[in-house]
Amino acid sequence: MPRLSVFPKCFMDALCVTRTMSLLDWIDLASTLDVDGIEMYPAFFTSFDPDEVGRVRRRLEDAGLTAPMMCASPDFTQPDAAARKAEVEKEKQWIALSAALGGGFCRVLSGQRRDEVSRADGVRWTVECITQCLPAAEEHRVVLNIENHYKDGFWRYPEFAQGLDVFLEVIGGIDSPWFGVNFDPSNAIVAGEDPLLFLDKVKHRVVTMHASDRHLTSGTIEDLRRHEGSTGYARNLRHGVIGQGLNDYDAILSTLRAVGFDGWISIEDGENGMDELRESVAFLRRKMAEHF
Repeated sequence: MPRLSVFPKCFMDALCVTRTMSLLDWIDLASTLDVDGIEMYPAFFTSFDPDEVGRVRRRLEDAGLTAPMMCASPDFTQPDAAARKAEVEKEKQWIALSAALGGGFCRVLSGQRRDEVSRADGVRWTVECITQCLPAAEEHRVVLNIENHYKDGFWRYPEFAQGLDVFLEVIGGIDSPWFGVNFDPSNAIVAGEDPLLFLDKVKHRVVTMHASDRHLTSGTIEDLRRHEGSTGYARNLRHGVIGQGLNDYDAILSTLRAVGFDGWISIEDGENGMDELRESVAFLRRKMAEHF
């Protein structure tokens, strides 16, 4: 049976920008949800000092929670080699942070889709940088999980490997037991692709999942694609309660069950607060029980 964690989309600014909510506050709030863990993000921490990390881990344990994954966002497509090296070193630090919290996964991304970076260079740099992180992952017993991402909230440009073809080229260049896929069905929708087709191509490599959903603010996908192109409709998509949007969670979970998936499912919802987040938790608990 997969386990369920939660990521606080509704509190990102409070946790990372204004600092009006502390990570300990969020742990206390998350403990009121029917979840097993909390997905972490490096910017939640004001310091990576061992004492601070230890306080966070103890608060998690007191709440009966774990921190299964670090939602890191390395930017490996920077043209400057020294900048890429710095991103590798940061990713290694985040791997160690995840391990210190008791986690078993640390996200990797490709990087930002800059106009001046060719597909060949972007793929090569991403594969090289992730490969350089693998010894640290093995040392700390942490699996790197690359996501079919749209865009980190603090990035200027969307994800380089957002589309399925580039994503497959990247993961095809890395063969390691310390590397897998973090599947997010909504990000496929934002990319103008079919989430179920995307999942079918990567299902045997999925180690974790982001559970999210997207709702159209107007029209239908077909109408918007005709008038705005395959990805132009993305601005008409909004996060919302899981199970009430465009994703077919019965098909997604049955596909994962068929390939023996038993990893973590992490909820990305709650932009409108805890009440909607509770609805998403209840929906996923029900569907997980049905399919697993």
